[in-house]
Amino acid sequence: MLTDKIRDYRNICDQIKKLDKIRFAGVINERGKLIEGGLKDEVLPLSTEKDDEMLFMELVLRVKMRQEFDKQLGKVKFAMALRDKVLEMSFLIDNYVLFVVSESDVDYGIMPRKILEIIS
Repeated sequence: MLTDKIRDYRNICDQIKKLDKIRFAGVINERGKLIEGGLKDEVLPLSTEKDDEMLFMELVLRVKMRQEFDKQLGKVKFAMALRDKVLEMSFLIDNYVLFVVSESDVDYGIMPRKILEIIS
């Protein structure tokens, strides 16, 4: 059963990485570890592996903190941060976080909706 889910996550990440201007798509567990996906093949990393580990742990913490308000406000569909160099997007998928990074000039009104379609 677990291998079926992992295969699904790989497929989801692969589909997202095929979208234009996507740099990274990965599934992160509750401990901040990347369990599937990663950097798109032809893309150069902007951070070190150690920096990525810290970023993933902080991301999981932020997602868990947002869930504190689900009862009052409803579940978060996605969250994003526009940075100078990239756009970061996070989506809750089962008990994991789907983390997607694109170029900063991507259409951030359209891209999250494309990703939500892939997830569903």
